[in-house]
Amino acid sequence: LQSIAEQFKAGYNTADPYPHAVIDNFLPAEAAERVLNLFPKPDAPYWFDWQKGDTKNQPKKQGLGHIKNLAGADPFLFSVLSALNSYPLIHFLETLTGIDGLIGDQHYHGGGLHQILPGGILKVHADFNYLEKLKLYRKINVLLYLNKNWKEEYGGHVELWDKDMTHAVKKVLPIFNRCVIFNTDSLSYHGHPDPLACPEGMTRKSIAFYYYTNAPRDGQADPHSTLWQERPAEH
Repeated sequence: LQSIAEQFKAGYNTADPYPHAVIDNFLPAEAAERVLNLFPKPDAPYWFDWQKGDTKNQPKKQGLGHIKNLAGADPFLFSVLSALNSYPLIHFLETLTGIDGLIGDQHYHGGGLHQILPGGILKVHADFNYLEKLKLYRKINVLLYLNKNWKEEYGGHVELWDKDMTHAVKKVLPIFNRCVIFNTDSLSYHGHPDPLACPEGMTRKSIAFYYYTNAPRDGQADPHSTLWQERPAEH
């Protein structure tokens, strides 16, 4: 991890439209394959109220909601999730981003496992910036994708938008074992706003982790929930 951080850190904070990195083959290949094999199916009991979810901004999206909702899942999943919340990854993120004092969320509020069903979207947004339970400010998103044989025409790209919401500066295909890491604040707009076009029986699978510090940064002291955005009319 440290060698990867050293490789990518020079370009991280100068990336457009906001600091980010796209890193392929992030997990060891055997671990990534095993996590994919254990990833819960759409009808598994682990998903949190997905049928009652936000049908305007994130229809057909399934989320874990809280780590307790994985009770009864395979222990290997817990091992991988714990590793992604542990010192080695936090040290890696601090080296990559230059942000010290990062703290993981052991509750996985809003994070953990995600998947989106065919036809689903995730509207462009900036994430909530304050975790009330832990009194911490959100700084980093880590999104790990687990989609094998994913084709360009299936869509589902994570789009990184400029701060004025005029256009998507970058679109990243969510292929297997690809990790997207970025700073998150009130202007780090991202999402996949076009309906997912993968075949029935496939889903857009990801693992999401969020990292925090105990102090605000760059004027982001006022807590806010998710800031959903509208794309320009031509989209």
